[in-house]
Amino acid sequence: MTITRRGAMGAALGGAATVGAARAFESDWKHGLDGQRKADLGNGTFLNPIMAGDHPDPSVLKDGADYYMTFSSFDAYPGLVVWHSRDLVNWQPLGPALFENVGSVWAPDLVKHDGRYFIYFPGHGEKATGNFVVHADDIRGPWSAPVDLKIPAHIDPGHIVGEDGKRYLFLSGGDYVKLTDDGLASDGEIKHVYDGWKYPESWDMESFSPEGPKMRRHGGWFYMTLAEGGTAGPPTSHLVVSARSRSIHGPWENSPYNPIVRTKTRREKWWSRGHATLVEAPDRSWWIMHHGYENGFWTLGRQTLLAPIRWTEDGWFVSTGGDLSRALPKPRGGSVVPHGLELSDDFSGGKLGLQWAFYAPAGNEHDRIRFADHALILKGKGTVPADASPLTCVAGDRAYRFQVEIERDPGTCAGALLFYSHRLYAGLGFDDDGLVMHRYGTERRAHSKVGSHLFLRLTNDRHVLRIHTSSDGRTWTKYGVEMEVSGYHHNTVGDFLSLRPGFYAAGLGEVRFRNFRYEALA
Repeated sequence: MTITRRGAMGAALGGAATVGAARAFESDWKHGLDGQRKADLGNGTFLNPIMAGDHPDPSVLKDGADYYMTFSSFDAYPGLVVWHSRDLVNWQPLGPALFENVGSVWAPDLVKHDGRYFIYFPGHGEKATGNFVVHADDIRGPWSAPVDLKIPAHIDPGHIVGEDGKRYLFLSGGDYVKLTDDGLASDGEIKHVYDGWKYPESWDMESFSPEGPKMRRHGGWFYMTLAEGGTAGPPTSHLVVSARSRSIHGPWENSPYNPIVRTKTRREKWWSRGHATLVEAPDRSWWIMHHGYENGFWTLGRQTLLAPIRWTEDGWFVSTGGDLSRALPKPRGGSVVPHGLELSDDFSGGKLGLQWAFYAPAGNEHDRIRFADHALILKGKGTVPADASPLTCVAGDRAYRFQVEIERDPGTCAGALLFYSHRLYAGLGFDDDGLVMHRYGTERRAHSKVGSHLFLRLTNDRHVLRIHTSSDGRTWTKYGVEMEVSGYHHNTVGDFLSLRPGFYAAGLGEVRFRNFRYEALA
């Protein structure tokens, strides 16, 4: 079932939309198959975000006429989903590259070297942080198991081939390390080569935190594009800076145009902008892909933004996107691929859809799943959503609703959620003793018998959560408690995540989920 927003923004805008017209319709975005906001306005312009919802730390690779991109997937597995585009604006998913849980997956780097694709990424656990790589001969996979690069205590690896033809990874904090020729192990000591760009002390920033180096060789220079200022915190934190060197070993000089990207005031549309990758468009123009929080919607996570850049006469680059709340001309050339990923799922495909990911799964998590009679059958785990590894999907809309039919075995608890992490979630479940309200990441007994079969509908209307229940999917009863969830985000409990629709099964038996339906609301 394809869900699209009611109304026809494209028809309202007509042909060559003016910037004013685009801004007038800012709150009424076009939708694609994913039920999320679609950037392409269909008239030669686009409106950020390129990827709505939680798609942070974008790493984009130009491979001939094709572009591929992946993002931090954090505690969601399968992870490191690879997306494909031919115009930098419309994207379709190819599939995940990571299946084995190595911790919370932070800023990756997707590269191609000698005909092989690599994704370098950190895995952050409670006890330690390591750096890993997966590789494939075909971008569509199969991808290798993660290989431990034996690089501890650093994050955000960025790959580059030096002037000596050898491979290197640049890391957080201005450090770098040589790789073996196959790119599957570190080769030597970690060295420090760059101290970052010092921003004024008067700026409201979360922390210095030089991280996310993305490397590029261009015009006889090596360029390092990296983030500073912290990932969240104040809306004006986080920024993009650039440095260059004739040698990957340094010395590195900072751009006189730093910061390249920065949120200057909390009145702007996009907060905490950073973690950028440079990419050349089909028409040979240059662009910067980065992320940011939407003003007032930390709950959606960091969304992917695209802005043009210009190379200066002295060999640096500057961003020319200006106000990213306005429509921008699309990169020219290329072609359009179908955009997005359908979130609705009738579970008839016999396998887990690309939209779904387990939260913090065990190694055998997929053994919990089977499919029969148009149902996803999920074996219970744990006792509450916090330890049940819920299945969730990324939502990119400010307002949406979803519903699912649930049938549970005795001895199980099941329900539907807005899930941030094991510390913070909201929704409604039911077990042998009746309804269970989930709020603030805690459980409260509702003492209302409902049996073993229930339809649940959750509406997230710009942070207001309303819940309805039904015994037949036709007549709905509003649950007696509404919740405000605007605080369910990183600045409250950390973890860099987003608030996601999903469902869970806890306890001893199995739960059958049918007809998950997602709809974006105006």
